[in-house]
Amino acid sequence: MSDLSQKIAALTPGKRQLLLQRLHNKKGGVSLRSQIVPQSRELNSFPLSFAQQRLWFLDQLQPGNSAYNISVPMRLGGWLNVAALEQSFKEVVKRHEVLRTTFTVVDGQPLQVIASSLRFTLPVVDLQELPQNQREAEVLRLASEEAQQPFDLARGPLLRVTLLQLAAAEYALLLTMHHIVADGWGIGVLIGEIADLYKAFSAGKPSPLVELSIQYADFAVWQRQWLQGQLETQLAYWQQQLGGIPVVELPSVSEARCRHRPHSTIQTFSGAREALVLPKTLSEKLKTLNQRQGITLFMVLLAAFATLLHWYTDQEDIVVGTDIANRNQAETKELIGFFANQLVLRTDLSKNPTFLEFLERVRKMTLEAYAHQDLPFDKLVDALNPKRELNRTPLFQVKLVLENTQTPSLELPGLTISPLKVEKKTVQFDLLLELEETDRGLFGIWEYSTDLFERGSIVRLSENFATLLAEIATHPEAKLSELKAVLNQADKQQHLAKEQVYQNTIQQKLINVKRRANTRQSTSGETNHDKN
Repeated sequence: MSDLSQKIAALTPGKRQLLLQRLHNKKGGVSLRSQIVPQSRELNSFPLSFAQQRLWFLDQLQPGNSAYNISVPMRLGGWLNVAALEQSFKEVVKRHEVLRTTFTVVDGQPLQVIASSLRFTLPVVDLQELPQNQREAEVLRLASEEAQQPFDLARGPLLRVTLLQLAAAEYALLLTMHHIVADGWGIGVLIGEIADLYKAFSAGKPSPLVELSIQYADFAVWQRQWLQGQLETQLAYWQQQLGGIPVVELPSVSEARCRHRPHSTIQTFSGAREALVLPKTLSEKLKTLNQRQGITLFMVLLAAFATLLHWYTDQEDIVVGTDIANRNQAETKELIGFFANQLVLRTDLSKNPTFLEFLERVRKMTLEAYAHQDLPFDKLVDALNPKRELNRTPLFQVKLVLENTQTPSLELPGLTISPLKVEKKTVQFDLLLELEETDRGLFGIWEYSTDLFERGSIVRLSENFATLLAEIATHPEAKLSELKAVLNQADKQQHLAKEQVYQNTIQQKLINVKRRANTRQSTSGETNHDKN
């Protein structure tokens, strides 16, 4: 055990949980690091941040890939001040340089280039003349088309907004950005600023927003300078932690749990989504468990997720990715930009521990990862230099994210706003589970590669995860072999239930065929009788 882990283990459960939560979030406090200072704007080109560099490289490999589009479509009901909305977006683009940024190459190195101004217009597409059913179909078609439309990183712009007018007081707003200029936190910043600006501009008032002290390019320069003094320490930990890292070989697109469809030679990014809802009673039991153990809810979910993957794969060395906000200075919290970093979490399920024993292993490993979270994922990949395969993401292919800061919903005076549900057809990983705490319990979305999985397989996987969490919440002292036995039984019951449904369907079809045959015979007999 490292010195850091020993110090944490000595804390009371309450203090330990508080510290771990702060390490995981790193969103509430101000970092003691060197301050980010504004750079000279004599030149308008700057190096990329390491996160941007990774996405830029991926775009060079597969130009026009829309897997890294961030799409936020929504419905607006009420009387909309279109001019004020357009003015609000113009002000946000003027305020954040990253929204006026494009990417070029100079002497073989990518650079971000900031335009001094950008002409933003809000196109309005009038659908009012279409019949109701046709209008709704057109909204969904346009929203899906917009979400899949690729960006040109060299030409920009990397923010698109379109307004669809459905009636005098009914609209749909299609907002799309490339991930290279924004992350989930940044979308929240954008939505919050649009709301404040629209409220002011609708009333004929000036912008209420305080001028930003730095811009995203300032962070990119600072990050490279700061990392020079930290790189050796950060790399030493990760090289030791991830040496000989395995690939999680998830079985199966088929209904049989252990059949496997191999990866295609090139990652297509084709995917789909499936919802997961865990009731509040189960969520409360899990939170009681993490509070009793003095850890975070994320650690409990990670341990359970790794246990599920262990059952599916029979691998004892399970690697899962996750996101970290990476906004460790106060001045970064008000910026739109791509700050989020990815952590590689390697779990050890060997020697059949109890779940509580495994949970302790996960706690120690996760704590160490949080303490070394500042190494950019791109630098980690370069240092470890794994075998590059076009059909896999490097280092991990399965990801778990627990959102602990909800993206604010857009609120505009005089308008009711709701999400516009559009099917997402691209994914970045083989399997991603995004979870979010709500008042009604834990809500999640499975994103999965349709090259590897059928929907039925993901539905069963989701049901098995819920079964496992319920068992863990009640019997956390159970050994992993006992938890796997519970999953085996649940999976068997699911299979039998599905087989019974299938048999009932076949039987009903046979009954229907027999009825139709009897009806034809009866009709034929009556016809012959009439002739006679």
